Amino acid sequence: MIGDSLSGVTFISVPGTVGTAQFSYMQLVFGYFFGYIVITQILLPVYYKLNLTSIYTYLRQRFGSYSEKTGSFYFLLSRTLGAAGRLFLAVTVIQLFVFTPLGVPFEISVALVIILMLVYTYKGGIKTLVWTDVLQSSVLLLGLILSIAAISSNMGLGWSGMVKTIANSDYNQIFFWDWKEKSFFPKQFIGGMFIAIAMTGLDQNMMQKNLSCPNLKDAQKNIRWFSVVLIFVNIFFLALGALIYGYIQNNGIAVPLTEAGKPNTDHLFPMLALHHLGMFAAIVFILGLVAATFSSADSVLTTLTTSFYIDVLHANENPKYNEKKRTQLRHIIHIAFAVLLLLVILIFKWLNQDAIINTVLTVAGYTYGPLLGLFAFGLLTKRIAQDKAVPIICLITPVVCFILSTYSKEWFGGYNFGHELLLLNGLLTFAGLWLFSKTATSEVAVTK
Repeated sequence: MIGDSLSGVTFISVPGTVGTAQFSYMQLVFGYFFGYIVITQILLPVYYKLNLTSIYTYLRQRFGSYSEKTGSFYFLLSRTLGAAGRLFLAVTVIQLFVFTPLGVPFEISVALVIILMLVYTYKGGIKTLVWTDVLQSSVLLLGLILSIAAISSNMGLGWSGMVKTIANSDYNQIFFWDWKEKSFFPKQFIGGMFIAIAMTGLDQNMMQKNLSCPNLKDAQKNIRWFSVVLIFVNIFFLALGALIYGYIQNNGIAVPLTEAGKPNTDHLFPMLALHHLGMFAAIVFILGLVAATFSSADSVLTTLTTSFYIDVLHANENPKYNEKKRTQLRHIIHIAFAVLLLLVILIFKWLNQDAIINTVLTVAGYTYGPLLGLFAFGLLTKRIAQDKAVPIICLITPVVCFILSTYSKEWFGGYNFGHELLLLNGLLTFAGLWLFSKTATSEVAVTK
């Protein structure tokens, strides 16, 4: 869970954004913590009570097949874009500093990474993924700690000197109070809470790992430990960012620029690790980046396959398929998603100009919002939504949110939408479902 949550985006992008956002990312992380409480107390008991393999089966039981397919569609879209963003960042860095000097094109580099993921997830199943993720996550965390040690050593700092440098840094402000800005604390905190609920509790990729626990109690314990550890891990990532910016200021190193001439904060840590901090730092960085990349991205292929196979095709219930045909179908879907992931990464390369951490969270606001509204309506009301209207409602609400976000400065006195856009999206979806719903009669079974 830790490795899947962090990924190469956290390893590279979070330290880089310290230069522009300081420690404001912790406002989101504090919100995450309370979002995980909601998952342990509300969502996990429902999933275990219904003995679900795919969590979107709940939507079919509650509303109908159209709702299940809508939920699965938004998961497939969200996870494909999120995984592509994470892989894009990692492969871009490796490409820039390793493959380009060797004359290997970016497209070939991405294809090699996808093939490697495909090979060891093709038949491994969830048990293989859990154990490989444990190893990869351990290497990721070790890479983080050793990276901090390497840069502190280059700056001539011991433990107390490192803590003092971070405490006196110009980049260590956590809380921000300008209500118009994206960094406003209540917006970040509430946004973080609902990001955690949506991107973990309503995400098949994350929940499949929890549902592999033997019982509800173990799954709840898993989430509780995960939520605590994640706070400390993110503090370390931001501390690394403060040290990085302190180092470049002391040594007069310029932040890399994008092709558009903007600061490319995603390339700052890789540039220092591979060209300025010595061989030890370079090796640690590469190991950490590779571990972070594969721990977050490999299981995506398996869970995308699971959701499409169960929620979209209902192949596990189709009497036409014997076990051999079902296995063949799962393998075809698995390979198809690998190809799709490759294509989306190439699109990211052509379009992206922002720090990937911002891109991933912005996309989440649009794609996880309908999921948030659907599950909230199912769990918090006893009304029956019109199943055939659900896809239309869930298509309209992200479009409305996009329009509001685009013109928010002009329409709302300079107000900037941040991560609270996810909550707004969910509320609009909830309202739309309410409008196209009816009160449950005594004959209608409502799953709660």
